Amino acid sequence: MTNLFNKFVGQRFLERTGIALVAVSVLLLLLTFFPVLQEEVKYQLLPSQSDKEVVTNREREERNLLPSRVVVPKNEDFGIVIPKIGANAVVVPDVDWQDAAVYQQALSKGVAQARGTANPGELGNVFLFSHSGVDFLQANRYNALFYLIDKLQAGDEIVLFYQKEKFVYHVTEKKVVAPESLGYLLGDPTKKTLTLMTCFPAGTTLERLLVIATLDSSTPPL
Repeated sequence: MTNLFNKFVGQRFLERTGIALVAVSVLLLLLTFFPVLQEEVKYQLLPSQSDKEVVTNREREERNLLPSRVVVPKNEDFGIVIPKIGANAVVVPDVDWQDAAVYQQALSKGVAQARGTANPGELGNVFLFSHSGVDFLQANRYNALFYLIDKLQAGDEIVLFYQKEKFVYHVTEKKVVAPESLGYLLGDPTKKTLTLMTCFPAGTTLERLLVIATLDSSTPPL
């Protein structure tokens, strides 16, 4: 009788332990991918900002534009606005992309500009990234700003602000590359381009998604 009782208790313990482990696993999965789901829901439910004009505070005041009809960057010294996906963030300049501790600190403040790449409006490639590349949890923590760049298509607008000036780029290409691929950092030194990079698929660190854009010819040269 005692053996049967002990066996029953042991089975119940294993069952409850198994249920608890499954519950914890599901909770961790939800917490890990919650930022991905949150951004996707926002994209699906909130109206696109593509019909709004991206302007500086000075432009808005001088032209007496309604706040509801414009998007003002979070930082005019170095900022990025992507109307289609509602992205509006500070850009942290000159970030050492080879030092995880350095770039993770930068990414806690906004989007990072890879050290050695061009500034907006200059010949060369402006390379901006929003990822950690360490593990799933950290990828999600630092990746949210660029979760939706896979929604961008050729012709979509990306606006950079640098030293109070506005630079309009249009998407030309989108591709997925291996994490170790580095040739895309500098791009073509004879052209004025912008590259956005994020981990891909969203919520993982398996590959990298690149969105490449070129400077609008109407933007005044530096």
